[in-house]
Amino acid sequence: MTKPSPTMRLDRLLSNLGYGSRKEMTAAIRNGWVTIGGADVTDPGYPVPLDRADTVRLDGEVIDPPPPMAVMLHKPAGYTCSHNDLGALVYDLLPDRWRIRKPPLSMVGRLDKESTGQLLLTDDGDLLHRITHPRSHAAKHYRVALRDKLRGDEAALFGAGGFLLGGDAKPLKPASWTPDGPASGVMALDEGRYHQIRRMFETLGNLVVSLHRFRTGGLDLGALPEGAWRYLDASDLEMLFNP
Repeated sequence: MTKPSPTMRLDRLLSNLGYGSRKEMTAAIRNGWVTIGGADVTDPGYPVPLDRADTVRLDGEVIDPPPPMAVMLHKPAGYTCSHNDLGALVYDLLPDRWRIRKPPLSMVGRLDKESTGQLLLTDDGDLLHRITHPRSHAAKHYRVALRDKLRGDEAALFGAGGFLLGGDAKPLKPASWTPDGPASGVMALDEGRYHQIRRMFETLGNLVVSLHRFRTGGLDLGALPEGAWRYLDASDLEMLFNP
């Protein structure tokens, strides 16, 4: 027997998705600004099946998916992965209402300010834990450009396990480095320490001049334009764990 979808009051659903306070959403509903399946709904307490939330429109626009939701963003350089630092923030690239969405969106593996590329966000704690777990096989892949020419032994040093960063007592797990030019290559990591790739090359006396994440597991950034985002569906999430 199929289990019925859980429901949520219409006013609470809209408020949790960040469209406004419960009071504001109650007024919007009673003013006739909400339809479900094309029909006007003016009862703030209307029970919305969460698996049919895509039939709800507010002021003519389909509402955002309820939790669990996952999003992929193409982060440009110059944006900080933070809620409240000074300057440009990655959340500035997302709908303002997501800042007050409940539960909030969390980032899966941050990128430093000058790095670019694939950034995943979700309000699903189980998914976040699964992606970041060492056994998930959701390795993160980066294109790396360096200031100086490669020495030639980087792949062996990084891949052997035991490589130690300055200031760290615990060695790194093995990482895959594939050079594709005299001063560039692709790095794949199963862990994500603070500024890890930059510090790996600094330890060897080299400097990273650009760092771009283009894949997590089997999910590519693809042709998503810089600064743009898109929802991740079930097939995308499956690709994360099928490299």
